[in-house]
Amino acid sequence: MTTAPLSVAVIGAGMAGRTHANAWRQAGTVYDLGLPPVRLATIADAHLPFAEDAAARYGYENAVGDWRAVAEDDSIDVVSIVVGNALHREIAEAMAAAGKHVLCEKPLAGTLEDAAAMAALQQAHPELVLATGYTFRRNAGIAKLAQLAQEGALGELSHLDARYWCDYGADPNVPMAWRYKGPMGTGALGDVGSHLVDSAELIMGPVVEVSGAQLVRTIAERPVAGGAVAGGRGVAAAADAPKEEVENDDMATFTARFASGAAGTFSVSRVAHGLPNYKNLAVLGTGGTATWSLDRTGEIQLADSSSPEGLGGLRQVLVNPSFPYFANGSSMAFGGVGLNQIEQFTYQAHAFLQQVAGITDGALPPCASFEDGYRQMRILGAVADSAAAGGAAVAID
Repeated sequence: MTTAPLSVAVIGAGMAGRTHANAWRQAGTVYDLGLPPVRLATIADAHLPFAEDAAARYGYENAVGDWRAVAEDDSIDVVSIVVGNALHREIAEAMAAAGKHVLCEKPLAGTLEDAAAMAALQQAHPELVLATGYTFRRNAGIAKLAQLAQEGALGELSHLDARYWCDYGADPNVPMAWRYKGPMGTGALGDVGSHLVDSAELIMGPVVEVSGAQLVRTIAERPVAGGAVAGGRGVAAAADAPKEEVENDDMATFTARFASGAAGTFSVSRVAHGLPNYKNLAVLGTGGTATWSLDRTGEIQLADSSSPEGLGGLRQVLVNPSFPYFANGSSMAFGGVGLNQIEQFTYQAHAFLQQVAGITDGALPPCASFEDGYRQMRILGAVADSAAAGGAAVAID
């Protein structure tokens, strides 16, 4: 176990990059003391003003306009990669070659080929922690659903219904960005569907087959961006701006079969009007039903055999210290306080630093690996293959 200070850099100063920057800053404030001291070293972004602004806001020492400066800085130990998917492989390979631990945002890469190459880095660099950022694993409510499922509290699991609907692309005047480029399956499916599938496997176990997939592009063209855009929400182009073709999917639906024999139904969208960030999971078993929703993260809904006769049905159960992650993960850890999505990033950062430092006693579950990220991309690739084949069943290798 190391107690030496760890220096952290974040590549990408958009919405998610800033959340990573905040998470590294907050990581030592949750759970047990004992993490090595963290030096907030550098924020990098191709648009230097974004990097400078984020560095100033979150207390980082430096701002640079080229990620290569991070690779060349021998003082940096840990790097978050939070940029367009197509850039992940090049940056990750450079960071691993420079001996740096890497936390890469999901999905792992822009293509399966790149994801396979990134997964291979784990064998080439066993001395490094190389992780994929699936923060919803750290949500107390979702983790409680997984706990209930695994302990048999819901009986034999039969069905998971999973939805992740967003509206960041609902306005056709939102300008073109990297999210709207790439083959079908790399749009809404790759962006929010990656989170959905990871949560599904956390609760239900491995997906072995997908079928019935449909990928739909509802907005064919978007205006060309006139400058640097971070996040895309609330940004609109002029009505007469030149247009570019949208290349990938705005929404997707598919079904899945889990290794247990249970079924799954999935729906994702980036054009769901009026739903800025709506994720919902419902787990059905022979002995109970449990649901969770991102718009009510301080609770789950549960129906099981413990209700008095005549008083059954879904009931509210507030997140409380008996839930995973909540006790000592909140400065006000009692039922009714609630949680937000940003805290998941802090918990992830804490777990990552524990892995880097070699802390195992009482440690949080480890972060998803590059190999885990590659598996999720193979599942999403199978969904795209199913859609291309008219909904045919596709097995997961």
